[in-house]
Amino acid sequence: MFNFAKTAVLMAAITALFIIVGGMIGGEQGMLMALLMAVGMNFFSYWFSDTLVLKMTNAQQVDERSAPEFYAMVKELAERAGLPMPKVFLIDEAAPNAFATGRNPENASVAATTGILKVLSRRELRGVMAHELAHVRHRDILISTIAATMAGAISALANFAMFFGGRDSDGRPHNPIASIMVAILAPLAASMIQMSISRAREYEADRGGAEISSDPEALARALEKIHAYAQGTPFHAVERHPETAQMMILNPLSAGGLAQLFSTHPPTEERVARLLSMAKDGAYPGAE
Repeated sequence: MFNFAKTAVLMAAITALFIIVGGMIGGEQGMLMALLMAVGMNFFSYWFSDTLVLKMTNAQQVDERSAPEFYAMVKELAERAGLPMPKVFLIDEAAPNAFATGRNPENASVAATTGILKVLSRRELRGVMAHELAHVRHRDILISTIAATMAGAISALANFAMFFGGRDSDGRPHNPIASIMVAILAPLAASMIQMSISRAREYEADRGGAEISSDPEALARALEKIHAYAQGTPFHAVERHPETAQMMILNPLSAGGLAQLFSTHPPTEERVARLLSMAKDGAYPGAE
C-alpha cells in the first residue's frame, strides 16, 4: 500500500508542477495547448505502444505447441492472479530480461528473452513472470502514460518559454531570467517525478509478483542473476531502441551515480533486500 500511496502523491506532484509551470509560462491558454499536445502524443502511445515495442524487440508470439512449458507457466500464474490469459512472446536475445505491455488486462502481452529461459531456474523464471503479470494487474501502462503525458506537457511549456518567454494570465511577459530558469528546471523536475513513479511501480510489481507466485525469494534470486548477466551481455534490440529499456524487469542501460535520480528502476540490491525481507517475514499471501 505504501507504494500505491507514493504513486498517488507523485502523480499529484507532477500535476501540481504542470499547473504551476503552465500558469507561469503560458497562462491558461498556453497550459491548455501544452496539455493537448501531450495528450495527442501519448494517446497514440497508449493504444499502440504494445505493438511497437514487440516489433522493436523482434518478439515472436508462442503458444502451448511452440513453447509448452513457458506458456503453461504463464497460464498458471495468470489464473492465480485472476487475469485473462495474455499473449505470450519470446525474444531471441542472449541477454536475460522480460517485460509486460498492453493498455489493460484484456489486451496484455508478456515477453521474455531466450536468454532468461536459459539462465534462470524454473522457480526463478516463475517469479519473473509473476512480476510482469503484477504490472498487468496494476495497470501500470496506464499510470506510466498519464505520467508521461504530464511530463511531456511540462517540457512543451518549457520549450515555449525558452523561445518566446513566459507570460502571465494577462499576457504580460515575465522576467526573462526567471523564464529561463523555469524552462531549464521544470523539465528536470518533471523527469525526476516521472522516474520516481516508475521506480515505485517496480517496487509494487515486485511485491505483487511475490504474492502471485507465493515465492518472493525466487524473484530476488532471479533479479540477482539478471543483474549479474546483464553486465556483460548486450541486449541488442534495446540498444537499437533505448526507449524500450524502461519496460524491462531490469533496465539493461541503467547507470549509477547521479544518473540514478533519472533511473526508471530502483537499485537491484534494494529490490532484492525487500523481497528477502518478505520471504523471511512471510508477509505475502500463501505464506505459512
